[in-house]
Amino acid sequence: MAALPPRVASLHAELGIDPAMLRARRLKPHAEAKRLQPVGIGTDGRDKMLVPAAATAWLAMREAAAIDGVELLLISAFRGVEFQAMLIRNKLQRGMTIDDALKINAAPGFSEHHTGRAVDVGTPGVAALDEGFETTAAFAWLSEAAQSFGFYLSYPRGNAEGYWYEPWHWCWHRGVRNAA
Repeated sequence: MAALPPRVASLHAELGIDPAMLRARRLKPHAEAKRLQPVGIGTDGRDKMLVPAAATAWLAMREAAAIDGVELLLISAFRGVEFQAMLIRNKLQRGMTIDDALKINAAPGFSEHHTGRAVDVGTPGVAALDEGFETTAAFAWLSEAAQSFGFYLSYPRGNAEGYWYEPWHWCWHRGVRNAA
């Protein structure tokens, strides 16, 4: 693994993130996207942003799902390194260990959300970021159709990265070299 930017390394030291653990899980660093565009308001009432190509793909995918009678809600999209650190700080303040927190959230500098290509998706009637999402028509639709829009489920059951199963987390991969 290449040397981390000083800001990321400093956050890791503050949070107690062991670089050896990241290497053992073969986690890859992700740089923050430079060009973002709004894709609408998320379920938290805040504007959500993606890189332009992923934004176009997300909006087309959401529209196609709606035509098929499936409502896709945008829970999360781009997240910066500092926001990622705040998510982990919150878990640590609630008494969670850093090892457990890093099974739920990626370390700062290692989240696909930094790329502006990842979305967390929900649907009405299911709590956000809940494994129950996998039993919904929205998940079934995504499982069949998301790939045609360039989106892939990042963290299936038993994923190699060691994250908990996240049926709601999808990342756009088509044309990645030109995405950021």
